[in-house]
Amino acid sequence: MAEAACRTTDPELFFPIGGESREALAVCRRCPVQPDCLIFALRTNQKNGIWGGKTERERVSLRRLIRARASC
Repeated sequence: MAEAACRTTDPELFFPIGGESREALAVCRRCPVQPDCLIFALRTNQKNGIWGGKTERERVSLRRLIRARASC
Protein backbone atom coordinates (compact mmCIF):
# COMPACT_ATOMS: atom_id res chain seq x y z
CA MET A 1 0.00 0.00 0.00
CA ALA A 2 2.92 2.34 0.64
CA GLU A 3 3.76 2.17 -3.07
CA ALA A 4 0.21 2.73 -4.33
CA ALA A 5 -0.26 5.70 -6.64
CA CYS A 6 -3.62 6.42 -5.01
CA ARG A 7 -2.26 6.88 -1.49
CA THR A 8 -2.13 10.66 -1.95
CA THR A 9 -5.31 10.92 -4.03
CA ASP A 10 -8.75 11.81 -2.68
CA PRO A 11 -10.50 8.44 -2.08
CA GLU A 12 -13.79 9.87 -3.37
CA LEU A 13 -12.25 9.87 -6.84
CA PHE A 14 -12.36 6.06 -6.76
CA PHE A 15 -16.03 5.84 -5.77
CA PRO A 16 -17.76 7.91 -8.46
CA ILE A 17 -21.48 7.99 -9.02
CA GLY A 18 -22.10 5.90 -12.12
CA GLY A 19 -19.12 3.63 -11.49
CA GLU A 20 -16.51 5.21 -13.78
CA SER A 21 -13.89 7.89 -13.36
CA ARG A 22 -11.32 8.59 -16.04
CA GLU A 23 -9.19 10.33 -13.46
CA ALA A 24 -9.17 7.29 -11.15
CA LEU A 25 -8.39 4.96 -14.04
CA ALA A 26 -5.47 7.20 -15.03
CA VAL A 27 -4.07 6.95 -11.49
CA CYS A 28 -4.39 3.16 -11.67
CA ARG A 29 -2.60 2.99 -15.03
CA ARG A 30 0.54 4.49 -13.50
CA CYS A 31 0.36 2.50 -10.26
CA PRO A 32 3.08 -0.09 -9.57
CA VAL A 33 0.77 -2.16 -7.37
CA GLN A 34 -2.26 -2.14 -9.70
CA PRO A 35 -2.25 -5.94 -10.19
CA ASP A 36 -2.12 -6.54 -6.43
CA CYS A 37 -4.97 -4.10 -5.89
CA LEU A 38 -7.12 -5.88 -8.46
CA ILE A 39 -6.39 -9.28 -6.92
CA PHE A 40 -7.33 -7.93 -3.49
CA ALA A 41 -10.58 -6.48 -4.84
CA LEU A 42 -11.53 -9.75 -6.51
CA ARG A 43 -10.62 -11.91 -3.50
CA THR A 44 -12.50 -9.69 -1.06
CA ASN A 45 -15.45 -9.14 -3.40
CA GLN A 46 -15.22 -5.35 -3.46
CA LYS A 47 -18.46 -4.34 -5.13
CA ASN A 48 -18.10 -0.57 -5.28
CA GLY A 49 -15.56 1.78 -6.74
CA ILE A 50 -12.50 1.56 -8.94
CA TRP A 51 -10.03 -1.10 -7.79
CA GLY A 52 -6.92 -2.20 -9.61
CA GLY A 53 -7.83 -0.18 -12.66
CA LYS A 54 -11.18 -1.90 -13.12
CA THR A 55 -14.69 -0.55 -12.76
CA GLU A 56 -17.47 -2.34 -10.90
CA ARG A 57 -18.81 -3.82 -14.14
CA GLU A 58 -15.38 -4.96 -15.29
CA ARG A 59 -14.79 -6.76 -12.00
CA VAL A 60 -18.15 -8.52 -12.28
CA SER A 61 -17.13 -9.74 -15.74
CA LEU A 62 -13.75 -10.89 -14.43
CA ARG A 63 -15.38 -12.82 -11.58
CA ARG A 64 -17.64 -14.60 -14.07
CA LEU A 65 -14.69 -15.47 -16.27
CA ILE A 66 -12.69 -16.77 -13.32
CA ARG A 67 -15.62 -18.93 -12.15
CA ALA A 68 -16.19 -20.28 -15.65
CA ARG A 69 -12.54 -21.24 -16.03
CA ALA A 70 -12.45 -22.81 -12.58
CA SER A 71 -15.41 -25.04 -13.43
CA CYS A 72 -13.72 -26.50 -16.55
